Amino acid sequence: MKLKPLFFSTLLFVLSYSYSQQSTCSSNPIYQKLDFWVGDWKVYGQNDQLVGTNRIEKILKDCAVMEHWTGGDGSQGKSLFYVDNGSSDWKQVWVTENAQQPWGQKEKSMVRSEGDSLVAFQGSYRLNGKVTLDRTTLTRIDNNTVSQLIQISQDDGENWRTTFDAIYKRNLN
Repeated sequence: MKLKPLFFSTLLFVLSYSYSQQSTCSSNPIYQKLDFWVGDWKVYGQNDQLVGTNRIEKILKDCAVMEHWTGGDGSQGKSLFYVDNGSSDWKQVWVTENAQQPWGQKEKSMVRSEGDSLVAFQGSYRLNGKVTLDRTTLTRIDNNTVSQLIQISQDDGENWRTTFDAIYKRNLN
């Protein structure tokens, strides 16, 4: 029995369409882990002082998250968050205009997750010849408020020092 080329073309189209429908990032719950943080934010430090703004957006058909930080002093930083296909873990790459400084570029991996309200990323870099652990924890307080805590440790995580403690308030303007 000889099958016609149209049959194979139709079969190939149906299989590729079916695969593309099943593999969308927006339908996979792992890609929704940072959804609580997506939005435009005003960021406040101690004494409710505005320390910067941050725009968090889903990009590439919801397969990644992009962070656009602007500090109150005009400094800027960008993060790309993505899911590693091999491990299914979220990863972060952070770069600032001070990329030549030890803290000016970082790579972190998700080390903790609690439902859809808390994520923590951790990485390391060298500072003054010592390995410095760097941990960021994002916690949803409510739909319009997120806490961000950044801490470092130079003793393998025995002791942590807070370097950034801020509250994100959704910019509703």
